Amino acid sequence: MTDLGLIAGSCGGLDTRFAAELVRPAAERGWRTAITLTPTAHRWLESTGALADVAAATELPVRSVSRLPGEPRPHPDPAVFLFAPASANSVAKLALGIADNQALTVLGDVLGAPGITIVVAYQIQDTRVHHPAWQRHLDTLAGAGVTLHRLDLGRPWTEALDLLP
Repeated sequence: MTDLGLIAGSCGGLDTRFAAELVRPAAERGWRTAITLTPTAHRWLESTGALADVAAATELPVRSVSRLPGEPRPHPDPAVFLFAPASANSVAKLALGIADNQALTVLGDVLGAPGITIVVAYQIQDTRVHHPAWQRHLDTLAGAGVTLHRLDLGRPWTEALDLLP
């Protein structure tokens, strides 16, 4: 079984699609998922009861906060990461090197590192793509070797898993 760092942000459909279309299918494909959520994604899943479904689909703890000094590391060091769904806000922060939560810290620590695969599958409103910085954020991530994929509303999120090695 190969480890997959699975990161999720707060995007529409997270509560109904994350476990069903990413976590469980990843496990069925042979990945052991090390799941890290942004704080808002954690709150959304917890408030809807979907966090239990996510936790039940992985043998590792689901993280959203950093560990304290002296605490053991709860996740392995995967060589493959999938950030899905990623919000426009999180994409911008990752491109700018802002690691203000555990999810972005995990990715920021490996962004551009040799031998690490990162796929970012993002959701964005059609109006947001016109923001003058958006394309620069995507170009920055692509320049660091990140594979980018837009999650379209009517398409299955499992498409992002097809981009993994």
